Amino acid sequence: MKHQQLKTSPEISKRMSHVKTKRNSAEVMIAKSLWHRGYRYRLNYKALPGSPDIALTKYRIAIFIDGEFWHGKDFEQRKTKLKNNKDYWIEKIKENIDRDLRNDKLLRQMDWYPIHFWSNDVIKYCNQCIDEIIYTIENRENM
Repeated sequence: MKHQQLKTSPEISKRMSHVKTKRNSAEVMIAKSLWHRGYRYRLNYKALPGSPDIALTKYRIAIFIDGEFWHGKDFEQRKTKLKNNKDYWIEKIKENIDRDLRNDKLLRQMDWYPIHFWSNDVIKYCNQCIDEIIYTIENRENM
């Protein structure tokens, strides 16, 4: 969907250009932890809907590490606090949420199991995230 023009300044544009979309610290933490436990994966696997950050192809598990702002964590509460370009960001984040739901549905139709983590949760609770992934691997046939 084509949305409205974002009103911005050169300072904001420069700051936004430094936002990493791939291989951020949370993604690297999960990837390295899986690798050291012997699990092999594909990064940003474009063959799947949503290009999962990590795809465990052997187990058909797609892992997404979502940024809280971009993917709308607690969006109903947070959207009231937006100050600049409020209409733009509300529309953009709603599109992202809807796209994530569509991609999860498509993945399930392809017999893939999507898992989503918030990036801050990965940074704080990496071991628990890894435990959840391993639990999913071990119980995949029952899901």
